Amino acid sequence: MASVFSLPEPLQRFLSKFPLHSYPPIPVISGRPLQNPTLWIAPPRTTTVDQTTDSNILSADVECLKWQAYLALRKATNIAIRWDISPEGGIDGRLPCLHTPTFWDNKNELLAPRHIPGWVDGLFGGGNDPLNGYKDETLKDESHAWVSLLEGVVHAALTLSEHPQPLFSQLFRTATAGGRALAATLSPPPAPLTGLSSILPSYGTNISLSSIQGQYAEAIASLSERLGTDTWFLGSENPTALDALAFAYLHCLLYSTDSTRIEVTRRVNLVAWEQRVRTQVETAFTVA
Repeated sequence: MASVFSLPEPLQRFLSKFPLHSYPPIPVISGRPLQNPTLWIAPPRTTTVDQTTDSNILSADVECLKWQAYLALRKATNIAIRWDISPEGGIDGRLPCLHTPTFWDNKNELLAPRHIPGWVDGLFGGGNDPLNGYKDETLKDESHAWVSLLEGVVHAALTLSEHPQPLFSQLFRTATAGGRALAATLSPPPAPLTGLSSILPSYGTNISLSSIQGQYAEAIASLSERLGTDTWFLGSENPTALDALAFAYLHCLLYSTDSTRIEVTRRVNLVAWEQRVRTQVETAFTVA
């Protein structure tokens, strides 16, 4: 149906000088066909890989490392990793992403983190377990509390212990749910990053490492006490998603500043557990 609106003739003549052309999509030809599932991660702390020990292949980003640990603890092996892709190249502009080969139709698929558990369940089963690997419903509920603790106070301490970012980038950094929850627990509440004296509206919160040091120390002490001498957290027979998350944070904390890592290093069971799990995680990956 013809449009009831028409452009003025001078504007039509102007636009006619810039015609729109459409072209068919260009097929992507890969010079290196995908052989193994490949996890795109943020770079490790050093990109020099020791081929004899599989060391230095763990991402320095806790979110990427969490999914490395998840895949390894779910018994996935021969997973390739690459860190030459910027976050903008991932789904929703974020890493990690899992690039999976589909041999029967000669197509590949790129999975966001939320789809990785379903992919693993398709390979190894376990997706029908209503307890998600925990012994009972009570422990499953308890796991949610530990996840909140790790992604709240512990995550904030890890972030604040990293090298400070330029102030201007901090102002535009999106606040996470964990950060908002943490801000709500502090008394008095932290001051906003911006306010009446700023040209920007009130945004974010100004949380210092010293303001949460006590809560962070209590969190690590509780984590150590809950693990005890168990093989896996909450006494699970096999590793769960909580173990993957705990390993990611403990590993990153052990490479953080002295004031933060000391809370972990003084707990012998946490250090020994991280070392044991690290070996299992490292052996699951190869460099693409």
